[in-house]
Amino acid sequence: MTRILRPILPLLLAALLGSVAVAPLHAQDAPPPPPPHGDMPPPAPRPWSSLDPAQRDVLAPLQKAWDGMSPRKQSRMLQRAEHWVTLSPERREEVRQHIARWQQMTPDERKQARENRRKFNELSPQQREQLHATFERFQQLPPAQREQLIREWHALPPAERLHWDERRGHDRPPSPPPPSGPDHP
Repeated sequence: MTRILRPILPLLLAALLGSVAVAPLHAQDAPPPPPPHGDMPPPAPRPWSSLDPAQRDVLAPLQKAWDGMSPRKQSRMLQRAEHWVTLSPERREEVRQHIARWQQMTPDERKQARENRRKFNELSPQQREQLHATFERFQQLPPAQREQLIREWHALPPAERLHWDERRGHDRPPSPPPPSGPDHP
């Protein structure tokens, strides 16, 4: 258990503390797709006016930028629009919230989010499961305790952050901070 937690806990905390628990979902910042197979020509540009009403409705946030997009990016957006209509209303709302958070991030925060996502994708399934379980335990802590842990994390030098799990314990949520007040200095 310790061997699993040690390498992934810093990643978890970086993701939690960097507000990057979501993968980049904003279409304009997604990595480019792989090149087309064989000798297939790239898709032709599609002016906004050529989209059907349903496509324009789903892609409305991209209207101003649409005609300036590369044909490949337009094609990706059209594919995502087709997928969008298959999502439940609840899932659509989740995606909207992720996109809104992504749009509010600075370029450096987006870069860090992409890097964290890359690192997450390199984890083994077992490490991902452990990371998920740790995240779930963290989310179940009272807000004040989470905030205290975040403050403690930020106060640590980077070298000590690597050993965070050793300081806190391996199989339990972090202990609450000591009481403070007139009776507890």
